[in-house]
Amino acid sequence: MKHFAVIGSGTMGRGIAYVAALGDFVVHVHDVNAEALDIAKSYIEKEMRKSAERGYIATEKAEQALENIIYTTSMEEAVKQADIAVEAVFELMDVKVGIFKLLDQFCPGHTILATNTSTMSPTEIAAQTSRPDKCVAMHFFNPVHKMKLIEIVRGLDTSNETVKIAKEVAGRLGKETVEVNEFPGFVTSRMNCLIGNEAMNMLMEGVASAEDIDKAMKLGLNHPMGPLELADLVGLDTRLRNMEYLYKTLGEKYRPCPLLIKYVKAGRLGRKSGAGFYIYNNER
Repeated sequence: MKHFAVIGSGTMGRGIAYVAALGDFVVHVHDVNAEALDIAKSYIEKEMRKSAERGYIATEKAEQALENIIYTTSMEEAVKQADIAVEAVFELMDVKVGIFKLLDQFCPGHTILATNTSTMSPTEIAAQTSRPDKCVAMHFFNPVHKMKLIEIVRGLDTSNETVKIAKEVAGRLGKETVEVNEFPGFVTSRMNCLIGNEAMNMLMEGVASAEDIDKAMKLGLNHPMGPLELADLVGLDTRLRNMEYLYKTLGEKYRPCPLLIKYVKAGRLGRKSGAGFYIYNNER
């Protein structure tokens, strides 16, 4: 395995590209938006060099990793040699299916097609391709370069060989894995969305402030980040799409909190917009 393609250069895509380059892959990052690619490139270079300056990685390793990344607006160019292609775009089934159809068309026959979804069905996505046995979900976590886990999620037709390769790739990226049989929300998102939604309901009901709800979870239950802080980091629009999907597939207990819906309508999307449950200084 040498060539790694990432489709989508947003928060997750650029994070996946970062760890793939450090895993000694030749990485092609694709986005239809050239400006988004420029932002991703700037972010990756800044983070890579910052890690080298702090001694987390050798300077030579960081510079080699940066040389291993190619940015392109051409999907065909990005995936023509790919051994694995990871889609990392919005949690919208129609968008993911459309991308997988193109990947199936442009990728070599041996390429593993992976979706970085936190909730959606790899079976449904894979069914739109001619290689459902080579399709799998690889759920990375934000921030990718710090979080140790990847959920490997089997679709109905995912082969044992594909799961084996996905685990080997994860190992090269310095990650641990858990293997999950497909069910909406998998393991982490199913639990995390429920906790976050209840925190939002408590905030809406006036049970406690956002700060105190998060503090209670961090100091009382030893969570590294409070559920409202985490929702802001993920993006409230992303969280709402996840909740809507889980509500549709798993039922009433996943009904999105009205406060979440209100915030998204107001454009309060979390860190990326400068305001969510907390106010930020326009951090990227």
